[in-house]
Amino acid sequence: MLDIKFVKDNKDKVKNATAAKQIDPIVVDKTLGFYEVWTNKLQLFENLRRERNKISESSKGYSSVGKELKDKLKKAELEIHEAYRNYIITAKDIPNPPEDDVKIGKDETENEILRKWGKIKKFEFVPKDHLSIGENLGIIDVQRASKVSGSRFAYLKGDATMLEFALISFAIKTLSQEGFVPITPPVLIKVPVFHNLGYSEHLGNENYYLVKGASESNIEEEPEYYLVGTAEHSIVPYYADEILSADGLPKRFVGFSSAFRREAGSYGKDTKGILRVHQFDKVEMVSFTTPEASKKEHEFLLSIEEKLFQELNIPYQVIKMCTGDLGAPASKKYDLEAWMPGQNKYREVTSTSNCTDFQSRRLNIKYLPSVSKSKDPNGQIFETPIGPQYVHTLNGTAFAIGRTIIAILENYQNPDGSVTIPEVLRPYMGKDKITPRK
Repeated sequence: MLDIKFVKDNKDKVKNATAAKQIDPIVVDKTLGFYEVWTNKLQLFENLRRERNKISESSKGYSSVGKELKDKLKKAELEIHEAYRNYIITAKDIPNPPEDDVKIGKDETENEILRKWGKIKKFEFVPKDHLSIGENLGIIDVQRASKVSGSRFAYLKGDATMLEFALISFAIKTLSQEGFVPITPPVLIKVPVFHNLGYSEHLGNENYYLVKGASESNIEEEPEYYLVGTAEHSIVPYYADEILSADGLPKRFVGFSSAFRREAGSYGKDTKGILRVHQFDKVEMVSFTTPEASKKEHEFLLSIEEKLFQELNIPYQVIKMCTGDLGAPASKKYDLEAWMPGQNKYREVTSTSNCTDFQSRRLNIKYLPSVSKSKDPNGQIFETPIGPQYVHTLNGTAFAIGRTIIAILENYQNPDGSVTIPEVLRPYMGKDKITPRK
């Protein structure tokens, strides 16, 4: 959600930014219109209240005029709530404006390739896809998962499970050394909290699971929750309605959780194996920082993602999203796409976004700057206290476990069907190769 003063002062800029994200800019005009209605009704309410107070001070006992004003006040109060609701609902439709260096484009076909890293291996045999490799090794089972849970689920077994825990341990150890605090977050979050993350208005809810659970007080009442689509969904609200100290920023978390998505609209090869499933595991980075530091922090998160895949020695390319593929909350976003020999193409394995204060305004997460220092005409330095400001929130994937396993299986496959384990993971695995189980 944007600061309404910023929207009023930069109406044309916000409309252009909204249009660049493929959203009808009429929402900006509607928001300003509803805001004006709300503020006018607030003023009317205050005028009526002042008038009532004057009558109360000058009158003794019952007054028909006073009762009439009381009725008007009650009606005005209801109208204020309705006007505010209309304003807030519409204001939340305005996306976060993209940063100035983000390319204006319609969709993912206009994203920019910033750089490539690593040498693509030339196989002396036709490389197999991850599902063929995994089934041959007996470490991925989608058939039995389909029997138990339906399509687009999978069992990871044996060395695939060991590989998952190796990736988790490697990522958390690496990020802990960079100042990230490990955290295991809930995977169920309240519906209002989910909506305050800013994804609902334009992505819809089709990619996330809405579930119900009986309340403790009354089993007939079932509050609604969302299953998280990433650990970010439950880590970003961690400081909701709190004021942090500037001295304690940035606050960085590395979270591990399962994630759940409907993946509506996906088809073809993406539905085979574990590339695009309804349940998967992720190691996610989340950072809370000051507005002045958020751009640098974003580049830092990207550097971490690159470092992890360089340590795995998996070729990748860095993609910078254009405005049409940016999403509502992000002002800037990078994807890292790993080379997948089984598909003969790069596929997304991580992303990192700077959401500036778009989410923190909805979640009411602020920080208290120390002071503002300045000089008077005589050169004397004086300090001016500054009130609470909204933090900037950023997120980035360390490892999407399933897709990283795909990249390892396909890039490290051998002619005999075995898979060499990346050197950096061998201490966690206790072996250097995955071979078919007899």
